[in-house]
Amino acid sequence: MFTFQQDNDPKHTAKTMQEWLRDLSLNVFEWPSQSLDLNPIKHLWRDLKIAVQRRSPSNLTELNRREEWEKLPKYRCAKLVVSYP
Repeated sequence: MFTFQQDNDPKHTAKTMQEWLRDLSLNVFEWPSQSLDLNPIKHLWRDLKIAVQRRSPSNLTELNRREEWEKLPKYRCAKLVVSYP
């Protein structure tokens, strides 16, 4: 059985969302709200944001997040996964 994880952002904890999750009979993991240190993907998004900011794109043509995403070291992702308790 799968366990659904979300970050407890107010839009995810709204009454309609909670009802929808219950209707689907999803097992929802209890998770601290806005917990950057416990959510590895947020660290990767931060790395990507920093990489894009370093390039200082001045328009959408220069902004190529995919290129920066592909440059992120694979070991960084692996390290974050291993660090997850």
